[in-house]
Amino acid sequence: MAIDRFGRDIHYLRISLTDHCNLRCVYCMPEDMTFRPSAELMQDDELLRLVALCAELGFYKIRLTGGEPTVRLNLVELVSAIRHTPGIQSLSMTTNGVLLERLAQPLAQAGLQRVNVSLDTLNPDQFKRLTRWGKLEQVWDGILAAEAAGLTPIKINAVVVRGYNEAEVSGLARLTLEHPWQVRFIEMMPFAGATDLQLRQMVTAEEILERIRTEVGPVEVANDGELDGEARLFRLAGAQGELGFISSVTQPFCAACTRARLTADGRLRLCLLREGEVDLLTPLRAGASQAELRQLILDGIWYKPWGHGLAEGVIPLNRVMSEIGG
Repeated sequence: MAIDRFGRDIHYLRISLTDHCNLRCVYCMPEDMTFRPSAELMQDDELLRLVALCAELGFYKIRLTGGEPTVRLNLVELVSAIRHTPGIQSLSMTTNGVLLERLAQPLAQAGLQRVNVSLDTLNPDQFKRLTRWGKLEQVWDGILAAEAAGLTPIKINAVVVRGYNEAEVSGLARLTLEHPWQVRFIEMMPFAGATDLQLRQMVTAEEILERIRTEVGPVEVANDGELDGEARLFRLAGAQGELGFISSVTQPFCAACTRARLTADGRLRLCLLREGEVDLLTPLRAGASQAELRQLILDGIWYKPWGHGLAEGVIPLNRVMSEIGG
């Protein structure tokens, strides 16, 4: 079991399969982003070795992220291997949905259980402006394909950026009236690359919630007020689905954090919004034993920070968002 010095049981691993992406969202990376060569990233056997080791240490919940995980070669085979790793009970993925229409069914058959799909607006022009390269209809078709394949419950992730899509939140919220989806509004977090935009144009969860109340109608607390992972849940009257609010900036949930992140280049990142990492890939490639790698992981988890330092002006600048995986 991986326990940190604050007594938190760390059992949720978010694995970045690649830093590459087929979109260029304004809040994530510059349009001329340069990605790492594939040789610098974890290869299939290296990734699976670390997954197996983490599973032995009590990590039983895995979420695959990127960059964009669906651009990873051998994705379906990797999903199958991870799902069949002893100890892994939960396997999900966060994706931009662009390639999901053709991948949803094979991924479900391989053992993927759920997907979160990023969708910041229902306006095709605004979608293009936010993602620079994207087409809304591809993502929408991917969501429907995921639902048909049984990758449920579907969760829609919307990052709200002032000046881009704050007026779109009501339309996104209304999706829950007709679909049993959880639409989750995420406060934009500051990282390297687009830091100025992230700081100046962040919209708080409370502002989003108030806009929904004004433009759509009253909401009630859902899930008995308990967090669903990192999201506070609400429901519109008569809705099939739920609204989630992830307030990492204004209302951090650090006390309940159970996660660590494995970056595509094999670093164990202990907090999304802190720069501290433990290099696992270099010692693995140098021939480190299972016992040595195990101790590196346990030591890293023990010193996992309590939480971020945004309130003190501490912003992680060693990676852009796509290099961490969210």
